[in-house]
Amino acid sequence: MATDNSASQMTEILDRIGILLSGLCLVHCLALPLLITAAPFLGQFAEGHLHAQMLVVVIPLSTGALALGFRRHRNGQIIAAGLVGMLLLTLGGTLMHEQFGIVADRTFTMSGAIILAISHWFNSRAGRQCKPCPTAN
Repeated sequence: MATDNSASQMTEILDRIGILLSGLCLVHCLALPLLITAAPFLGQFAEGHLHAQMLVVVIPLSTGALALGFRRHRNGQIIAAGLVGMLLLTLGGTLMHEQFGIVADRTFTMSGAIILAISHWFNSRAGRQCKPCPTAN
């Protein structure tokens, strides 16, 4: 039973980090245009693209957190929402940015970050409420 509890704690930690990273992504998406507008000399940094680098951290972390949570609560809707969020983030940070520009990039990335943060929240909540949980076997 100790293994189940430690997996629950790890899921809780990973979900919290996932929510934090999604929030940071939103702050980045909202703050950068405001900074560029307020300080024109920072406009050169608008071409810097942090989204692709963030995906390297966000996708594995979110996948791990959602997988651990699913082992406890078995709620496929939470996983589906998380996958949609990760897909939107990935599209926003790659294809949309390259092919359709900053507006498409921001729209997809912000939508994905919001959906992913919400799915992490539900994942964490479902894991805490799951007593006793279905077995992973």
